[in-house]
Amino acid sequence: MKLHVKKGDMVKVLAGDYKGTVAKILAVYPEKNRAIVEGVNVIKKHTKPNAKNTQGGIIEKEAPIHISNLMLVENKVATRIGRRIDEKTGKLVRYSKKSGEVIK
Repeated sequence: MKLHVKKGDMVKVLAGDYKGTVAKILAVYPEKNRAIVEGVNVIKKHTKPNAKNTQGGIIEKEAPIHISNLMLVENKVATRIGRRIDEKTGKLVRYSKKSGEVIK
């Protein structure tokens, strides 16, 4: 399934405690329709000591957020996304519905 966001995109959060936040996508999980966004939906996780973290304790990490709550930001403006076939390459590309420009 094609999603309107990809890893590395800047997005605006539309709903929830972090509404209005603009941040970068760190990971996308298309099978669950979720994405991890930098600094958004931060949770505290209690961990036992292990080889990676010998101390253990409480760590803070980002939890996944549903992609329907995210909107792509292009040129500092939140925009909807469309898909069309590029005339030069013949490949399907994403474009901004607000400006009409192709999104790289």
